[in-house]
Amino acid sequence: MGVATEIGVGSVVEQERSAVVSVVVDRFCGWLENFGETSLDFQTVYASPLGRAAKALYYRRRILGTMAVAPMVFCETFAPRARRLFWKPQRFPIADAHYAMAFAFLATARGEEKWLDRARHFLSVLEATRCPGMKEYGWGYPFDWETMYGTIPAGTPLITTTPYVYEAFSQVYSLDHDPRWLAIMESIAHHAFTDYRDLETGFEAASCSYTPSPSDPCLVVNASAYRGFLLAKAGIELSQPKYVEAAKRNIRFVTSAQNADGSWPYAVDGRRGFVDHYHTCFVLKSLTKAARLIDSPEAERAIERGVQYYLGHLFDGTGLPRPFAHRPRLITYRRELYDYAECVNLSVLLREQFPALDQTLVRVVADLIERWQRPDGSFRSRQLLLGWDQVPMHRWAQAQLFRSLCFLLKSGTLSQETKRR
Repeated sequence: MGVATEIGVGSVVEQERSAVVSVVVDRFCGWLENFGETSLDFQTVYASPLGRAAKALYYRRRILGTMAVAPMVFCETFAPRARRLFWKPQRFPIADAHYAMAFAFLATARGEEKWLDRARHFLSVLEATRCPGMKEYGWGYPFDWETMYGTIPAGTPLITTTPYVYEAFSQVYSLDHDPRWLAIMESIAHHAFTDYRDLETGFEAASCSYTPSPSDPCLVVNASAYRGFLLAKAGIELSQPKYVEAAKRNIRFVTSAQNADGSWPYAVDGRRGFVDHYHTCFVLKSLTKAARLIDSPEAERAIERGVQYYLGHLFDGTGLPRPFAHRPRLITYRRELYDYAECVNLSVLLREQFPALDQTLVRVVADLIERWQRPDGSFRSRQLLLGWDQVPMHRWAQAQLFRSLCFLLKSGTLSQETKRR
């Protein structure tokens, strides 16, 4: 029996949601303790040499490649638990960073040291699992990642992962002021500033690379948004004006990449122009957090237009998240946990500025509690065309949703409309 059934489905709207969300969070904590900190992943079926070869063929020769990846797509769609036949459970730094932030939020919301200790545990894990062979601290994926432009080897720092880790160290440092965390923050910031290539795209605008590789093609929008946020935050916290200036150049690229309708393509390389839910959230939340630290009228205007597009195109007729504004290919699922996780986070972040997001938050949290949390405390990963993918994956997106719900608890879960009344 789910939490919403036990407490009453209507209570999500009718009562203070903090009581309901708190139960959901505690049940998840119990699951995490029992399940452990490694898991399979959305990319598991493509992490093996066979999976990577099939994916590479798909990028080079679409018809043959489609035939090669078809069994893996079938597995994801109809037998998700078969992922374990392709690869092994692993630890994911991006998930560890989200868990650290989640427990830090709980420590603040509940005033209990045990939650801060859990956050510190994940920071210690991150300290030990940094990318090998790098002078400074950085984090990426623990598997070889096959992309349109080639293979990114396991252990390569990614600008889409490392900012979360910086944010986690910064958040815990603000609570316990441990100089050990500060030293790592300084190293991360130096890495983000010096190790990623900037490609000039316009007047005082630059797109950063996804990895430190000198051949990285740049032009991925959320990558520059992430780096802009990280360097803005580090520039303020570490008193480094040069970081702030670099952040502004990346932010200008992101704002210039916005489409006329307010959306953002995944990349402006002419090959990956799709618009999806969670990448839109990545861009909006990074711009929002950066704009709250540094003066950027361009970012403020882009956020306004982006939120209007987001609300108008990335939700279905029931007001729940949908994966794509326009499907770029055959999609074998209806809904994505990652979309829900990022929607909750963005709604909490911006609901005071955009009241419609507060209404969205009510609907999405109610649906999460009613349909997505399983009896063991974990969350379903995807709603498929038939049934559910119930394989819990830390990176996709158990950790992200847990952080979002803890952020909601820390922020106070009475709706802003209720507070105004």
